[in-house]
Amino acid sequence: MREDCAAIIVAAGRGTRAGSGVPKQWRMLAGRVVLAHTLEALRQAGLSRLVLVIHPEDMDKAQALSAPDVAIVMGGGTRVESVRAALEALAQDAPHHVLIHDGARPLVSARVIADVRDALVRATGAAPALPVVDALWRGEEGQVAAAVSRAGLFRAQTPQGFEFNAILAAHRAHRGEAADDVEIARAAGMEIAMTPGCEENIKLTYQADFDRAARLIAQRQGHDMDIRLGNGYDVHRFGPGDGCWLCGVLVPHDRALQGHSDADVGMHALTDAIYGALAEGDIGRHFPPSDPQWKGADSQIFLRHAVDLMRERGYQLSNCDVTLVCERPKIGPHADAMQAALAAIMGCAPDRVSVKATTSERLGFTGREEGIAAIATACLSRTVPDV
Repeated sequence: MREDCAAIIVAAGRGTRAGSGVPKQWRMLAGRVVLAHTLEALRQAGLSRLVLVIHPEDMDKAQALSAPDVAIVMGGGTRVESVRAALEALAQDAPHHVLIHDGARPLVSARVIADVRDALVRATGAAPALPVVDALWRGEEGQVAAAVSRAGLFRAQTPQGFEFNAILAAHRAHRGEAADDVEIARAAGMEIAMTPGCEENIKLTYQADFDRAARLIAQRQGHDMDIRLGNGYDVHRFGPGDGCWLCGVLVPHDRALQGHSDADVGMHALTDAIYGALAEGDIGRHFPPSDPQWKGADSQIFLRHAVDLMRERGYQLSNCDVTLVCERPKIGPHADAMQAALAAIMGCAPDRVSVKATTSERLGFTGREEGIAAIATACLSRTVPDV
């Protein structure tokens, strides 16, 4: 029987590199917020005293996760300050051991946690790690400057476990920042045992990490996938001007597209495709052209709104495809830039976005160069949540 152990879940950060503007720990993943998965993983490993460290702005969201085994603590301005606040809260009724875990690691396994706890029987600190297997370089100004030996190098993971009084004293003595709690422990002279990490114990940082995590959850739980397709179509006529906004790129031309907003016909079609997959109508429903505030608006506003709505519903973008129909301007030289622009706006990998063009063989209004048409398809997916 292991001695009592508490777990601190660090979730006070504001990281939004995964897109959507929502801190990653509060993003939807397989029908639930990330932190719900993280808390459940710790419970399944036998932990029943959990301390969730949050940003003050997230109290309402945290209340939705409240349970008898979860205490909520307000974090500080840095990770070190947040962990220290949680340790001080636990000190009022100190456990023998404490695990400190990243809230954005929702796939930690019971095996990884058990190995850390077992190591604490003979060590004052323990942490999971994976050996570095890739070649390492040092780079300077976009160039490879030198090869770096990977001998003896490991990738750190969490949870990192410690004898409680020892790590509390180490944090109280520490000044400044630290990469993790092992750094603080070692600065205090503590010896840290390494335990086996796991490749699936990923820290969610970018959209690709969310995509991978959703696939892993589906595989673990044997859930079906909810897959939705949406189509979008838009047209804008030419008028006076010297360039067209197409898929987020200003393409030089002897005319410009006319519209209530910036008339980005490709982005409008893609936005409608995402709305369509969600059964949410079209741009006009969410941004009425009769409303003067949208006159000349950047179409990124519309696309980001559709993507945010998609993620709030627990979906992710599997892929999308945009086809621009026009004789001129020529799209090919700008297609890569358009692909990159759309991917950046949606917070996804560029290889999930296709942009291409075709002509109408001089037929119809596009053939007469009166305007440009765009057709888009979007595929959204999520794992079917438990009911």
